[in-house]
This record gives sequence, C-alpha cells and structure tokens, in this order.
Amino acid sequence: MTHLIPGDPVRGALGPTAPADLVAAKRASLGLDDPLPVQYLDHLRGVLTGDLGTSLISQVPVSDVIGQRLPATLWLAVLGFVVAVAVAVPVGVAAGVLTRRGHGRRTELAFTGTSVVLGTIPDFLVGVGLVYVFGVRLGLLPVAGNDTLSSLVLPVLALAIGPAAILARILRVEMVRVLQADFIRTARAKRLPAHTVHLRHALPNALTAALTLCGLLLGAMVAGTVLVENVFAWPGLGSTIVSSILNKDYPVVQGIVLVYGVGVLLVNTLVDVVLALLDPRSMIRED
Repeated sequence: MTHLIPGDPVRGALGPTAPADLVAAKRASLGLDDPLPVQYLDHLRGVLTGDLGTSLISQVPVSDVIGQRLPATLWLAVLGFVVAVAVAVPVGVAAGVLTRRGHGRRTELAFTGTSVVLGTIPDFLVGVGLVYVFGVRLGLLPVAGNDTLSSLVLPVLALAIGPAAILARILRVEMVRVLQADFIRTARAKRLPAHTVHLRHALPNALTAALTLCGLLLGAMVAGTVLVENVFAWPGLGSTIVSSILNKDYPVVQGIVLVYGVGVLLVNTLVDVVLALLDPRSMIRED
C-alpha cells in the first residue's frame, strides 16, 4: 500500500537537485527497482535474520529507530490502560450494584447513554477536545512534547476515556448477571456485609469477560497511539510511522507495523494465560 503512494523516496532523500543517474544508482542499490514480490521476500529474509533494514531518509538502522521510539509509545499506552482500568472497575461495579434487578432505571439509562457516546468518539477527537479545553482555553496543561509529567496527562486521558467507558459498560452487565447468581444469594443469606458480597464474591466472577476485553483494548490502545501521538507531538512510534508514510520510508513503516502486530499478539497471548490461571474452566473444551 505504501508503494502505491505517489512520489520517489530516493529523490526525497537525496534532494530535488540530485542528478538522475545518482538517483537511479541509489534505487538500484536499495533494490527498489525489483518487483514488489522480490522486495517482499528480501524484507522477509531480513526479518528472519534480525535485520529490519535501514531508513531511506535518515540512513539509521530501523531497529535503532524503533529502540529509540518504542519506550515512549509503551509508556503512553500502558499508562492509558492503567487509567482506563482504574476508572472502569469502580464505575462499572457501582453501576452494576445500583441497577441490579431492574432498579435505578434513570441511572442505567444515563450510564448506558454516556458510555456509548464516550466509547464511540475516536481518541484523536477526544485529544483535540482536551487540547482546546485544558490547553487553549484554560492553559492548565501542556499540549505537546514529553518534557514533564504534566505533559502525560492529556494524551493519557485521550487514550483512556473511550476504553474506560466500554470496559465499564461490560463490567456493569457482568455485575448485574453475577449478582443474580445463587452463590450471591447464599452469601447474602449468611448476612455478609455488602462490600464483602460485591468485592470478594461478585467482582472476581465478573472480571473474566472484562479481562478478555482488556486484552483487546490494550492492543487497540497501542495502535491508537498512532493518531494520539500526532495530536500531542509525542515522540513515539505513532508520530514516526506517520512521517515515514509521508516520506515513503518503506523499511521504517514495515518495521513499525511489524512491532505493532507482534505487540497485539503478545498481549492477547498474555491475556489467555491470565484467564487460564484465574478460571481454569476457560481452557476446557468439549471433545
């Protein structure tokens, strides 16, 4: 897909005044004159040997570019995930308790409507809104860079608000279901305190479905950093891949996409392992 973008990356790297024969020689040395299937096989051989290639623009190895930018992206994604879970769990549990057995219809409608709206707004639009309110209008927080801890607040919130709303909604549904189970009625019959029933008995059983969703959300949040980083000028993989696409820097684009894909696979594998440890029944299959 990147190859279909108009423009010549070698011409862009050498400059508009570079001689045509120099541009042609550079393209040949990089293998860009080869058919796309041949270029793909060459890239695949490099990946299997640990060589992701060299940036066409900066002439820096792609592995070094990723090594420099990946920590900032992971820091942003992990913090956003932690904030989303920290907000969603108490909100979802409280909403489930308040709306169980058909109680609190107005609360349920307000919670469901708000969570649907927040969950469907793209994170980069949330980021733009946060920049306007807290950066432009109020001037409370920085809107670009990563020089101080306060510069983390807006991009982390932009990543966390949507997933927190989705996770809280799922958790509310699971809490309502679990609170109707027989073992919860037994716990109440023993006159256990309400917080014990809700937190020690209901919550662990409601977290299984939520944990599955957490894996998907974390993978989506890592990929979601692409646009959020560009909104806040965050020096991570997201801003790097956008500039590389614009410059048609094929090796950098391919290397970063590969990192994102491996990251999503690792996150989902980790979630499967955690689910198996928490609930062995999730690994049982019928013959």
